Amino acid sequence: MKRRIQIIPTGIPLVDSSWGGFYRGGSYLLIGQHKSGRTLLGLQFARDCASHGEVCLYFTNMRPKDLLIQAASIDFDLQQAMNHNLVIVVRVNAPNIIEGNGDEDFVDYLKDISKVVEQYQPSKIVFDELTPFIGFNNIKLLEETFLETIEKIEDLGTTSLFVLGMPATNTAQNILNILSSNVTGLVYLLKEEKSPYSGWMSISPNIGHTEGEFKARYSIEAYKGIIIEKQDLQPVKNFNSEGKLERQYRNLSDINIPPEEFYTANLYSLDDFKLILNNQIALFKTTGQSSSIISLKLESSAESQGFLSISQLKNAVRLSIDKKDKICVDENKILILTSKSDSQSLTSLLGRVKNNLPASEKVSLDTILQFISVLSIKIEDYVKDADDVFTHLDEQNSFLKNKYGFV
Repeated sequence: MKRRIQIIPTGIPLVDSSWGGFYRGGSYLLIGQHKSGRTLLGLQFARDCASHGEVCLYFTNMRPKDLLIQAASIDFDLQQAMNHNLVIVVRVNAPNIIEGNGDEDFVDYLKDISKVVEQYQPSKIVFDELTPFIGFNNIKLLEETFLETIEKIEDLGTTSLFVLGMPATNTAQNILNILSSNVTGLVYLLKEEKSPYSGWMSISPNIGHTEGEFKARYSIEAYKGIIIEKQDLQPVKNFNSEGKLERQYRNLSDINIPPEEFYTANLYSLDDFKLILNNQIALFKTTGQSSSIISLKLESSAESQGFLSISQLKNAVRLSIDKKDKICVDENKILILTSKSDSQSLTSLLGRVKNNLPASEKVSLDTILQFISVLSIKIEDYVKDADDVFTHLDEQNSFLKNKYGFV
């Protein structure tokens, strides 16, 4: 990133009171039901940005007049902010999909977002809302395109808030799982059935924000916007009755986002992983292009004692690798195929994995690391094929930590 990582205020009351704000350059999802206050919260995010003299780029499919009225309802003079170029409103229309060309059109629309952000280079962006732009048939293509889009935005140091509707179908749920697993954190608005002006707000981190998950009652107040009831502010418990770390939304709804076994473009079956590894070995023999296999082995007692599951380790790895890296789950091991082979790059990768492990007050990072062993193998002339690599791994039954291990 071009700018130093720091926490910045958001104007979202639960976020600011519990996390202190968002990470500059982070990407966040705001998920809510119809008329739950999603647009108002997006406008509060933009208002806070403008109040600090920074520029917010606001994508919307609303008519300008309607957006100005919405802003006025929370005492935000959007027109004045626009006149001073503190809020730049970009009107977007849902894609007019040509039959048989849907995914290509969606790809173009998502990529156009990063192009506009690059043009204006704002401090923050709001995309209200993203739902009409993610109707992909190819879920793998959706993840790759969304990840490419947010990485370009993050590299500019821009903090983004993407607004989405609550999923109504299994397909929509799958799409939401993909998007939510690739962002820094999530904000949920779950309105109460009896009142359209109140409900529960919850926040959940994927990366950083070690304070954890929080929830609080919220209400919509004229000329103020969305406020929270501080007496209802409480952390969401991270441990179930068996002592296992998990996300819980039982007091909010039956939502479970993202599930443990979410889809990811980097994850391959064992057979496919070996095929890719064989291709990489062949590439080395013809071009000399090096690569490495990193194996992270999780002791079975870690899961039985509720310290760490193989799915949680997989998620930490997925959040840490580059787009071109490949991962595979082989029983109690996570295998990473990376084009990097120098010690500095491998150490850096393992450092990111370490930072993404789900440590908490109850289970420290040092405790978790005691259950993980690391072994790396560089693809060199002595490596014949994928089976040979796995043989070398199996021969190291003790998995002694080498110089790339966690320390």
